[in-house]
Amino acid sequence: MSQQGEGDINNVDRSSQKDKTTKGKDYDINLYKIISHQRDTTVVDTTLTIEKEYKYNYLRKDEFELLPFSNLGQTYNRLGYSFDIPSAFPSIGMRAKHFNYEEVEDVRYFNVPTPTTELFFKTAMEQGQLIDAFITMNTSKRMNLSISYKGMRSLGKYQNILSSTGNFRFTTNYRTKNDRYALRAHFYSQDVLNNENGGLTETGLADFQNGVEEFTDRSRLSVQFSQNAQNILVGKRYYIEHDYKIFKQKDSLRDSNLRIGHTFNYETKYYIFDQLAQNDFLGDSFITTGIRDRSQLRKLFNQGSVSYTTKTFGDVKFKANHTKYNYFFNSILFNTTNNNVLPNKIEGDVVAVGGEWRHTIAGIDLRADLLANLSGELGGNYFKGQAKYKFNEDASAEASIVINSKAPNFNFIINQSDYIDYNWRTDFEKERTQSLNFSFKSKKWVNADVSFTSMDNYAYFSGLDASQQITPLQSPDAITYLKVKVGKEFRYGKFALNNTIMYQNVTQTGDIFNVPELVTRNTLYYTDNWFKKALFIQTGVTFSYFTEYNADGYNPLIGEFFSQNQQKIGNFPRIDVFINAKVRRTRIYLKAEHLNSSLTGYDFFSAPNYPYRDFVVRFGLVWNFFS
Repeated sequence: MSQQGEGDINNVDRSSQKDKTTKGKDYDINLYKIISHQRDTTVVDTTLTIEKEYKYNYLRKDEFELLPFSNLGQTYNRLGYSFDIPSAFPSIGMRAKHFNYEEVEDVRYFNVPTPTTELFFKTAMEQGQLIDAFITMNTSKRMNLSISYKGMRSLGKYQNILSSTGNFRFTTNYRTKNDRYALRAHFYSQDVLNNENGGLTETGLADFQNGVEEFTDRSRLSVQFSQNAQNILVGKRYYIEHDYKIFKQKDSLRDSNLRIGHTFNYETKYYIFDQLAQNDFLGDSFITTGIRDRSQLRKLFNQGSVSYTTKTFGDVKFKANHTKYNYFFNSILFNTTNNNVLPNKIEGDVVAVGGEWRHTIAGIDLRADLLANLSGELGGNYFKGQAKYKFNEDASAEASIVINSKAPNFNFIINQSDYIDYNWRTDFEKERTQSLNFSFKSKKWVNADVSFTSMDNYAYFSGLDASQQITPLQSPDAITYLKVKVGKEFRYGKFALNNTIMYQNVTQTGDIFNVPELVTRNTLYYTDNWFKKALFIQTGVTFSYFTEYNADGYNPLIGEFFSQNQQKIGNFPRIDVFINAKVRRTRIYLKAEHLNSSLTGYDFFSAPNYPYRDFVVRFGLVWNFFS
């Protein structure tokens, strides 16, 4: 299963509190609990809503702010950004490879009275399919196990664009009978493999845009790499989080407890780019055949904590952590052209201390999280303050402030490649962001999200044009980013019009941080119960659009996007028609995607030289059952 935003094991429909198993017994659906990393609890939801339609995709979350590439399992270009989750430590990089990669914060744990299973299936673009299978069970009231695997393979419509990904996860959570010791743990193995064609050539681009009939078979279009390039990201993670309650005091005057905790996280990632022979599109190389770039990151994280909880002060936690890291390549690189020596690794230790606080005052849920670096070159700092208030069952509001300072990702700092222009060692300053966020949620009134972010020392890859010659840079000037997203659904009988509109504005020197000014999605749909309520039907049409902008280009060599200001994409409509149905706990989905692709002109792109998807019909289902 995937992260928050997953469409079926998520929030419950409060209008239906019970469900029938195949044995005809009634079970209270509220007993089937899902616990997030932040310890927020939701319950299994087997309903069919318009939100489920938006989340029935490869990532299993709403892709409103993402623009997929032509093949399933490829990367996504961003139509919007969020800076509300702080981090004190850099990642390996290769951000274009991480959309389907689940981090620690994405993993969920379960507590269910009976074994619970979900099966997800959806057809791919060409010669493949997407399957997500999940089962969880409690061996006792105090111990739960879950196991899942999401696998995808799709050949794609263009040359050399095959995708193959796999996500395996095992989780467990346990509490002793006296509730003094608690443990949560998971193992995660993930891989994302893509054949890369480098996008269309100039000839292929002209044939595509001119709508030449023989090239509506997209496999005939010429691409930069016809068969000899691929990249892969592989990660494994071992995670344990446990705590012990030293004492608990409960009387008429106070209710308090003291806990000590420990968190262990060991994660390895490696990224490989393979190419049979050098290609001029990526520049000159040290060798002409058997190109193979490999980078790897090993990270060992340990954290100790002490928590004290009282009714008066809430839950207060003091924490200290140590991170040992090693980012490395196979060998030291000596460039005879300029006599530069490029080291083969960055390793070190980071020590940080911080605290967390959570309390409810006058109905307002208050949270704070602070971390400060004590030692270590790559350590960072952050503070996040958050307040939530629920007015009634329909309306709630949330506000937060995030202040974050951290080193740029490892592949900004050092990179080695057989291609000459992709070797660097930088001395970048730490990136600093300050973000203010506000949201209001109400089905009756409106859903609104507003964020304002200021960025200093923003690190990015720059392309002089839409080619693949890129350079890591850091902006000397501040960048401000405003995002306003509003959603509202209007209903009339069995018909509904669901609308989401996002406005964005960026103030900067030069075109570095690029987003479309306006993004919109509008869905007109019909719902009804047929055959004496045995079948619930949902059918409609979705219109999506974003204004033209200098979208980031994609570089397959390092698995990254880069800023460019020579080619714009956007200003093309996308129309999808769908028919969905629910029979008991099975949801069936059928969609005609980009129905208008041949009618509104062949000027649709996901990134410069990478066309968006043509018209395709896809179907699948999601099936929950309880033993």
